[in-house]
Amino acid sequence: MRQMKRPSPRFRLSLPLLCAACLLLSLFPGSRIAAGQFVWRSIGPYGGDARAFAAVPGEPQHLYLGDTDNWIFESRDAGVNWTRVGRVGGTEDAGDLIVDSIIVDAADSHTIFVGVWRSYQSDGGLYVSHDGGKSWKTIQALHGQSVRSLAQAPSDANVLVAGTLEGVFRSSDHGATWERISPPPDDPLSREIHEVESLAIDPHKPEIIYAGTWHLPWKTTDGGAHWHNIKQGVIDDSDVFSIILDPERPSIVYVSACSGIYKSENGGELFHKIQGIPSTARRTRVLMQDVHHREIVYAGTTEGLYRTKDAGREWQRVTGPDVIVNDIYLDSEHEGHILLATDRSGVLSSADGGVTFAQSNEGFSARKVEALVADSRDPRRILAGVVNDKSYGGVFLTADGGASWAQIAGGLEGRDVYTLAEAKDGTVLAGTNHGIFALVAGEGFNDPHWVMKSSIVNPGIRIVSEMVRGKKVNREEEIQVPARQLSSRVAAFDLSGDVWLATTSEGLFTSKDQGTTWQGGLVMGSADYRSVAVWDGQMLAARREGVIFSKDQGKTWNPMRIPSQIKDVRTVAFSKDGELWVGAGNGVFFSRDKGVTWFWLEKVPVRDIGDLAFDEHTGRMLVSSRSSQVLYSIDPVSLTFTGTATGFHLFLARSAGGVRFAASLQDGVLMEPGSLLMNAKKGGPEGSKAVEGASGIVRPALPQPQTSNR
Repeated sequence: MRQMKRPSPRFRLSLPLLCAACLLLSLFPGSRIAAGQFVWRSIGPYGGDARAFAAVPGEPQHLYLGDTDNWIFESRDAGVNWTRVGRVGGTEDAGDLIVDSIIVDAADSHTIFVGVWRSYQSDGGLYVSHDGGKSWKTIQALHGQSVRSLAQAPSDANVLVAGTLEGVFRSSDHGATWERISPPPDDPLSREIHEVESLAIDPHKPEIIYAGTWHLPWKTTDGGAHWHNIKQGVIDDSDVFSIILDPERPSIVYVSACSGIYKSENGGELFHKIQGIPSTARRTRVLMQDVHHREIVYAGTTEGLYRTKDAGREWQRVTGPDVIVNDIYLDSEHEGHILLATDRSGVLSSADGGVTFAQSNEGFSARKVEALVADSRDPRRILAGVVNDKSYGGVFLTADGGASWAQIAGGLEGRDVYTLAEAKDGTVLAGTNHGIFALVAGEGFNDPHWVMKSSIVNPGIRIVSEMVRGKKVNREEEIQVPARQLSSRVAAFDLSGDVWLATTSEGLFTSKDQGTTWQGGLVMGSADYRSVAVWDGQMLAARREGVIFSKDQGKTWNPMRIPSQIKDVRTVAFSKDGELWVGAGNGVFFSRDKGVTWFWLEKVPVRDIGDLAFDEHTGRMLVSSRSSQVLYSIDPVSLTFTGTATGFHLFLARSAGGVRFAASLQDGVLMEPGSLLMNAKKGGPEGSKAVEGASGIVRPALPQPQTSNR
């Protein structure tokens, strides 16, 4: 058992000058930052998952947008530019609240109601803001409920209706109090009217309410005193995602369900299934009727946007099949202007009625970034790797500190990117869910793209028999076996040494020829290594149960004896002079003598460590946790530390040229304020010029990023 020591008393808290709210959060990561105070900024890449729109009544250019991580964005130019306004639930919330329903109050445009829910859980809530989305408070009557739909009566702004997993709730006093209007739990109908995914209120009679559940639609004509099923003509057990009423003839009702789109001309008493949308696109998430031409209806599906020009007789798809539509906004002021809230590609905009679409994501960043690398000679040049975005993802480059981004996905074929690293010669590698790729430039340094660098060449052994002094002797002989391609997920790289190290779901691999070939496999019978680190020929690899090390550049590996107090190892790193660092579920651990004795840095008020990274510029270790919004920086000499509130949950943090930046799983790339990169966004010096001599590198000569991802 290795000896565990606690740091000397000089290990103390040292905090930078922050506002009072930031200071509180730095000391206690669970503390709350004042709503609307973001501290750090998200700089892109723009796009990601967009969920719901709402327009300010009477101001069709003034919009709000919700995402999948609690955030509300605002646009005052009809979706051309977006600004992050506030976070529903406050910064202390764990995140992952999906903002699927937004109502801007018809009586007071500064008042906004939102319904939220959480994936794979039954919680959520209803929130209200009275300052245009900057701050939010929960409505206690629906606290903890998964709110899936929300509506305000067009003829009476006092009437609001919310649909949750438990039923339908209504407020008749502008949201001050709420009552359940679906049948109570002891009523047999309560087993039917729940999981309320969609709502619609008659434009003239607020007591007439339609509710779409995960199993057919329902209707009340007396404010919920009585309900009846309106399933005639609808395929049994259909999930009803959207209900819309013709504003001039409310007896015309459109319903979208998992089994297709239906239309009724008698207030839902009889539906007819609309033909023309293929079965592969049956999950129609949203319907929207054109405000200028009521015979035009748009259907947002999981395989693109469809449009009918004849009230549903014929439909045609007006986007590609890869577009997943969550919501539709039709501009009442500018005919033909359409916005789509989509998965992966953020906001799409059309000015010609859906003939063409372009991304409209300036300021909206909801990317899931799991990989970051910055040019060591120009910190304004950053590569960010994203996951879950398929053709809209891959890797994005900024050469101007986030002012603009370019997608570099050629060759990746929609793969997720989990790690990025830069070698001393400038080579950049990407570790994906299916192999290793290197970034190269086309002829004239144009068309940067990725090529696979996953060739595994492991020598084999054969037994050779020969006669020695009249006796038969067997000996082992190394032979070359055919190369194969690594096809597994790559979790981490370290390219800082002469021999490169990677951990994959097939084991640990090293390369002595700049990634041309790799050798390795299972080590100690395991492939479950999460993190690797290299320093002066020494290598570390971490898995949950412990750490292994190699003194011969990966030829042989041995377990490192670490104290039993280190629980759930997450990440390993070297700081200057080869000190060892371990980030674990229960904190940060440190050794100056190659693992003979260990210090537990117990005063660093963070657990569940997600990432460690050594900052060459400051000589400090950066520590982040996915469950914390604070970035910690530790001095390896004095063991003092600072804690900086960011306002975002961090996936990992990096530093280049004295600039600190981070990746988040929902909010893109984050940057500390006042940095060189922030200044660059305001008109700093031009990017670096080409540098000769680096084999295969793209870093110095990439074309200026365009707005292809916006």
